[in-house]
Amino acid sequence: MMKIKTAAFLFCFQLFVVSCQKEEKKTVATETKITNDTLKTVKTEEKIDYTNFNIFSLSVISSAEKDSDMDIFISVSDIYKGEQPIPAAIMKNQKQMTYEERQHFELDAPSRKKLLDGIHLTENDSLYIYEYGSNQLQRMPVSQLKAVAYLSPYSDDQDLDPDSYMMGFQVATHQKTTEYDRYTNAIAYFGNKNPFVDHKMKALKWQKAGTDISKKYFSHSKLALGKTYQSQYENLTYYLQDYLEEGNIVERKLAVINDRKEKIAEKTFSLAGSDGGEFLPLYGIDADEANVFQYTGHLFKGKPPVIFGFMAQSFGCPSISFLDQKEKDFPINCDNRH
Repeated sequence: MMKIKTAAFLFCFQLFVVSCQKEEKKTVATETKITNDTLKTVKTEEKIDYTNFNIFSLSVISSAEKDSDMDIFISVSDIYKGEQPIPAAIMKNQKQMTYEERQHFELDAPSRKKLLDGIHLTENDSLYIYEYGSNQLQRMPVSQLKAVAYLSPYSDDQDLDPDSYMMGFQVATHQKTTEYDRYTNAIAYFGNKNPFVDHKMKALKWQKAGTDISKKYFSHSKLALGKTYQSQYENLTYYLQDYLEEGNIVERKLAVINDRKEKIAEKTFSLAGSDGGEFLPLYGIDADEANVFQYTGHLFKGKPPVIFGFMAQSFGCPSISFLDQKEKDFPINCDNRH
């Protein structure tokens, strides 16, 4: 967790959600060769409309004081359209307000309605938070959530405007620091139906793979070969190959193999063009159970299995990838603006 003294924020995201000002700079992750396969999706009677579908990270915010309580907050600024719904009195009287008064406040009724209208939500919708690390689902009616604004820790406190604020909904307040881990492996969705599949996600625990795997499942590269790892989920085997430049890992390739020894998915993660991105530790290799980042499994109803958690973003927000060439990645809105 990162503490900012004057901004009084601790701003943390998972899926390693660290981001910057709505720049289009993102870690290079390219889908390459995939063969046809009969990967089954999780069957469900409930139909989910994935048109204009948005998922969000959860932010943990606290003061810089030692052992201080934390607020759990979801920013929707990434998808909000229009002028920020900051009450006019806040901007007009900011010089007379204390820092604490400017730093965080609840939106008044007109501003709340403007926020809801701008993200196409109603008071009858719900917030669904799925903690995929522990397979727990929370549902909260939107009508019971406070619409709030938090000052971005990257804003200039001497020259505030409406865009200095992160707009969204407060999930919880005064949480103890021991509760932080609950929200490190979680995503959120606003709508009238729960899109998440229960108890079908699994942490990928890696182990070293044989030397023959590289030639068998990965194409030739100008980069030097590094270590090879493998993991398992249901009938799928995941292979991960390191590629080196001057002894450092600069690229990783993922190949997913079914029980018929067919490659059903392949993805490349590269530091090239990532502008400060880095590879996340691998559980079982250089991370323990307290630091799990790579997850796979059935996450969304009516969709193929997903996989994510290989790169830490510096600019932009991470995405969730599907093990199906026909499915586009789902970006995670994380209000990254440093």
